[in-house]
Amino acid sequence: MTQTGHKTGPQTAPAAPAAKVSGFDRGALFDLLIILVTLVVVKQTVLLFSVVWGGPASTTSTMIVGTYLLRRRGLGWADLGMKKPDSWLKAVLWAAVVIFLILLTGGLVAAGVDLFIERAPRTNRFGDIEGDVAAFAMYLVIIWTHTAFFEELLFRAFIINRLEAFLGDMKWATPMAVVLAAVFFGYRHYYYQGVHGAIVTGCIGLTLGIYYVRRGRHNLWPMFLAHGFVNTLGFTFRFLGIDDSD
Repeated sequence: MTQTGHKTGPQTAPAAPAAKVSGFDRGALFDLLIILVTLVVVKQTVLLFSVVWGGPASTTSTMIVGTYLLRRRGLGWADLGMKKPDSWLKAVLWAAVVIFLILLTGGLVAAGVDLFIERAPRTNRFGDIEGDVAAFAMYLVIIWTHTAFFEELLFRAFIINRLEAFLGDMKWATPMAVVLAAVFFGYRHYYYQGVHGAIVTGCIGLTLGIYYVRRGRHNLWPMFLAHGFVNTLGFTFRFLGIDDSD
């Protein structure tokens, strides 16, 4: 029998709360910094040898790191929106909406930025792929991995969620997370698009970030499909010789 007031067996201490600094989640900040450092260091290293593979190499390696960080916290990419849609028809229809938003944002912002900043000279970063079936096929693989999936999972889902967790219950946590993620997304494209392209791409990232926090958390497939379609369209134009811009 257990006597009143007498403890028996090993006692388990209550779980300690997540480490915080001035109300901020230090664990989320650690995850965020690891992701950002991996994205930057891997990309800048690979760019020394290849302009084409810098982006894909950095997002692929960062996806591996991000998967590990999520699992450490008992999470997975599904918790951030990578789930099978309840309806593929609805996913496709929402993808059409996202495509419209991407094209509208890009067109309007580019027109506005044109008034103040010159576009960077065309670098032909992707080489001459006009009529080159093998090169076109290779870029389609990159588009539907690095661009459509990895960029949305990292630059929207992971970074926005970790920023929100770090900022905690701050009133403007979500807007700040969306804006900062968009700024970093624009910076990622500066090295070959210049200031003009970075601003336009950053604003497109802002639009995608707003969509993500409003609808994408439940399912990222419309964003995957939209991002992949827009980039596929651009490379199809290059392949057909209609447009050779970056």
